[in-house]
Amino acid sequence: MSTPPAIRWEAGELRLLDQRQLPHRLEYLRIDGIPAAVDAIASLAVRGAPAIGMAAAYALAVAARRSGDVAKVLDEGGDALIAARPTAVNLRWAVERLRRRGAADGSAAALAEEAEAIHREDAAACRGIGEQGLDLIQPGDNLLTHCNAGALAVSELGTATAPMYLSHQAGVPFHVYVDETRPLFQGARLTAWELGAAGIDLTLICDSAAASLMAAGKIDLIIVGTDRIARNGDVVNKIGTLNLAVLASHFGVPFYVACPSSTFDPTTETGGEVNIEERGEEEVRQDHAAAVAAFNPAFDVTPANLVTGVITERGIARPPLGRSLLELLE
Repeated sequence: MSTPPAIRWEAGELRLLDQRQLPHRLEYLRIDGIPAAVDAIASLAVRGAPAIGMAAAYALAVAARRSGDVAKVLDEGGDALIAARPTAVNLRWAVERLRRRGAADGSAAALAEEAEAIHREDAAACRGIGEQGLDLIQPGDNLLTHCNAGALAVSELGTATAPMYLSHQAGVPFHVYVDETRPLFQGARLTAWELGAAGIDLTLICDSAAASLMAAGKIDLIIVGTDRIARNGDVVNKIGTLNLAVLASHFGVPFYVACPSSTFDPTTETGGEVNIEERGEEEVRQDHAAAVAAFNPAFDVTPANLVTGVITERGIARPPLGRSLLELLE
């Protein structure tokens, strides 16, 4: 793959690919502590549920080494990181995992080891998702994806894109329609860029064009990522995902969600309980509109009954999703 890694951990130093600059510039930010990591996560310099979890884990290790007060870093620094983006469950999951490791072995070295383990496990999970979802893509299929659930959002291969990358490597011919994903254009800036660099056949579309494509019978399969799946199977993902799920149900298009097992949150009963992040109004206006009020939720909730299946590294969960996910992942 030609996509640069979103996270670089070398000789105890953490650098994050600044995805705000893509696709025009390739720059890495040096993260020297919790404030820098919080800013990078909140400003979307690093984004994608697994990636921000890994970034937080490494940031805690860096801060603990520099501070020497591991307990304080895990307590106060962990809370600050979790608050940076409250919707994605992987962020809290990674922080809590490092807190457990710190309670067992309160050294900065132990935290670094745990962060590295999370990184390795994510890479293995991405490959597992790709292998589990490989047979869903048939020769000649037209796929649709939303936002960026690609290599830039994880350690490698992506979640929603993992079956695409492995299918492409296997020589299976297929085509991907990429939603531009307003208002921050993660599909246009990131997904189209990385899939194109890998040589995958793609077409970029306005988000509002998806319905016309489905109505014309030009979409065979939809695969998206997710930032959290509730215990009942409700899916929390980038705003606009619910639109696609409703359309897919109406037009009879299979709608799959791809994620590692760490994104399943059995402690949250339904998607309605999730704190949906709302971002600044200026992201919607983008200097194109007068100073009017703007509504900018970063995520929406897709009910479990609109999801054909959830692709994980351990297999594909199918309806009833809540029960299937519990059996598969717990």
